[in-house]
Amino acid sequence: MRPVEQAELINLLNKCWMTHDGMWFYYCFQEFGIQKANKINKSAIQSLAPIEVGRIKKFLGIGKESIKTFDEFTRFFDGVSELFIPDFMNASMSFQRNNVMHWEFKPKECFAYKGMKRIGALDEYECGVIYRIECWIKSLGITYEVTPRVTKCLMQDSEFCSGDFTLHFE
Repeated sequence: MRPVEQAELINLLNKCWMTHDGMWFYYCFQEFGIQKANKINKSAIQSLAPIEVGRIKKFLGIGKESIKTFDEFTRFFDGVSELFIPDFMNASMSFQRNNVMHWEFKPKECFAYKGMKRIGALDEYECGVIYRIECWIKSLGITYEVTPRVTKCLMQDSEFCSGDFTLHFE
């Protein structure tokens, strides 16, 4: 067996996880329709987020303490990005201003956009990608605003998907 690089392993595991995620969404969509598939997807994301956040914090050595500052959040999210946002997702997260996390996908290259288009669910698909990040932020106990407000896939009507999370720390 050849040696495996860490980034290669993270990419493989994320591709497998996203394929599983996409397949269960597809079969929910086929069986129950898009509205139910969206509802089930968001329920799964929301219930998984606190578990993921707890595991990520432990893995990153943060433990159970709260994230109370923007610097602590950026360190946390840099770790999240390395583990959960590999290159094939065509997304980038950046911190261009204090208390603001910017997201951006390559035009028409979001993995979820391409998958939903492929299965014919794009017209009514409610974005689970940005919702997952929102649920992580909520699980950290951080209040926030997201601009633009994302429900449907932004790439449905435009080439672009980008925006900002403005975070509020006490």
